[in-house]
Amino acid sequence: MAARVLDRDRFAKCRALMERGATPGERAAGRAAATRVAAAAGLTLAAALALAEAGRSEAAPPAPGRDRPRRPAERTYAWAEPRPAPEPVTVEELRRQKAAEDARRKRAAARARKRPQPPDPAWEQWSGEVREAQAARDRDWTRRRRPESD
Repeated sequence: MAARVLDRDRFAKCRALMERGATPGERAAGRAAATRVAAAAGLTLAAALALAEAGRSEAAPPAPGRDRPRRPAERTYAWAEPRPAPEPVTVEELRRQKAAEDARRKRAAARARKRPQPPDPAWEQWSGEVREAQAARDRDWTRRRRPESD
């Protein structure tokens, strides 16, 4: 029977999920997948892990410059620098903001009161008709409530 070969790329992905999964379920699924990949090569999980570790150390020396930053420190971009912590809002600041908002609302209300509202002729006609109809209903109700002998 031909010797089966460990699919190193697939095993590396499963191992990464097994070791760095976000949830216990992801880590368990990664472990199960790594076990299946190792079994397909005729290995146990421990043997495949040992083989991957040996291959990792022999494969290639670390890339030059891996330890140093990609850009010199003096050439950082503004978006790459951490933002400073925001200053906490004080009670005095909250009171000042509330007073400013109240003053703004008062000024807006005063402007609205000063603005004359022109009457809408259609509204005035409709409301007059409604008042007349209500007055007629009131007179009718009063007549029905009053005894006939008066």
